[in-house]
Amino acid sequence: MEEQVIEHIKCLIIGSGPAGYTAAIYAARADLKPVMYTGFVPGGQLTQTTDVDNFPGYPDGIMGPVMMEDFRKQAERFGTEIRFGYATSVDFTGPKHSVTIDEVKQITADTVIIATGATAKWLGLESEQKYNGFGVSACAVCDGFFFKGQDVAIVGAGDTAAEEATYLAKLANKVHMLVRRDEFRASKAMQNRVLNTPNIVIHYNTEALEVLGDDQAVNGLRVVNNKTNDESTLDITGFFVAIGHKPNTEIFQGWLDLDDNGYIITKADSTQTNIKGIFAAGDVQDHIYRQAVTAAGSGCMAALEAERYLAAKEGDETFIEEDLYIATPNRSKV
Repeated sequence: MEEQVIEHIKCLIIGSGPAGYTAAIYAARADLKPVMYTGFVPGGQLTQTTDVDNFPGYPDGIMGPVMMEDFRKQAERFGTEIRFGYATSVDFTGPKHSVTIDEVKQITADTVIIATGATAKWLGLESEQKYNGFGVSACAVCDGFFFKGQDVAIVGAGDTAAEEATYLAKLANKVHMLVRRDEFRASKAMQNRVLNTPNIVIHYNTEALEVLGDDQAVNGLRVVNNKTNDESTLDITGFFVAIGHKPNTEIFQGWLDLDDNGYIITKADSTQTNIKGIFAAGDVQDHIYRQAVTAAGSGCMAALEAERYLAAKEGDETFIEEDLYIATPNRSKV
């Protein structure tokens, strides 16, 4: 049987979106010859949004998919090789990091920049997906501005939901907050902020049943009280889902340090993970800001750190193998 030839890459970028594409731009300009695998959704979450009004450089706003196409063209202009495919497994036990693509192609890389992002959790309503980007959103900071002076609803009971509800209250006329149980899960401080905001109306024991609309935009929300089974309709034009995000880190479990929610832990003021030569940028390691501009900034950081890591590794003969990586995966070998 002919031996499989394993491709080797100096800088591998897993995932696209603002973090991945910005990392690619900087890595390509540094002559790291980056190769990017886009993942299932080339361009990431922004390809599923409509207007982006808060990214610098677009004074009139821009459609999310168009913006990501601009990012892609700029990355390719400097020599990034962009491939469609997704990473299905990794092996970080050696100084050359091994990644399997689409379950069949094995490659190795001197440096890996992880920009796989995070996926918003949804309620699972068909109507929720129908109006996603047309009145339904999972990011109040991103889209709240479009509902200035209007009535909106938000679902969630944790700190994120409380924070986004108070943010929306500064813009919207009224914010209906749907809490599934008879109490919040948010911290007392966040609860107090919500309770002391006069234009937030809290609906306890309430769940969303259907987002209503005219096939073009949202104009209502059908809800049910899960204690009495009474149904009612809220007159709203925007519906925000704030029940959390899930970082796309499944294949890195056991290799990289993750927090309790699955986000990759990076060193302070850095994108460096617990394994040398492995960097994480964007929403995959950021559970606080989750903005395109902060993701792009961390993508820049990751590429600069990858460049410096390779320069040090190639230029300092005092490096020994143990200094180049930390190979302590938390998984048993069978």
